Amino acid sequence: MSSTPIGSTQFLVGIAVRAHGLHGEVAVEVRTDSPQERFAPGARLATSRPGSPAGALTVASARPHSGRMLVRFVEVPDRTAAEALRGTRLLVGVDELAPVEDPDEFHVHQLEGLAAELVDGTPVGTVREVVHGPGGELLVLARPELPDALVPFVRAIVPTVDVAGGKVVLDPPEGLLDLESST
Repeated sequence: MSSTPIGSTQFLVGIAVRAHGLHGEVAVEVRTDSPQERFAPGARLATSRPGSPAGALTVASARPHSGRMLVRFVEVPDRTAAEALRGTRLLVGVDELAPVEDPDEFHVHQLEGLAAELVDGTPVGTVREVVHGPGGELLVLARPELPDALVPFVRAIVPTVDVAGGKVVLDPPEGLLDLESST
């Protein structure tokens, strides 16, 4: 996986969580498999934050720290400016994603719209989106006449991703796709 789609032309690669230190570093929750590339010095990231106009930031430096990245942006001179970024989504354009050459690898946005079926070929629905949960990624499956289903995106449950064939194959544990009664 590479990044999470936002609209049709931009992909989420990180979220500014909080200021770190006094010199403008920002703790970023990484949402990409390529943080070294996305947060390399000189990289330009689009920004999106509710209630604020869209903008862009230029990475000055980045380093891993406690499961996150500490990123310094050229446009962020101090802690006050870094704190103002809290909740800002950091995005890259689809044209900035490198093509995937390995058939076992893909960008997250390529999963959206794929048919989901069981190992026996029974249709289940369509991948609506991929969400990042605290325990890992989840496929959100839109199912006809049923509520969406959340499926952990792990090889044991999703053994096959066939982007070229337009499908994902599921081998869910018993009860995962059952509809719970809500009446």
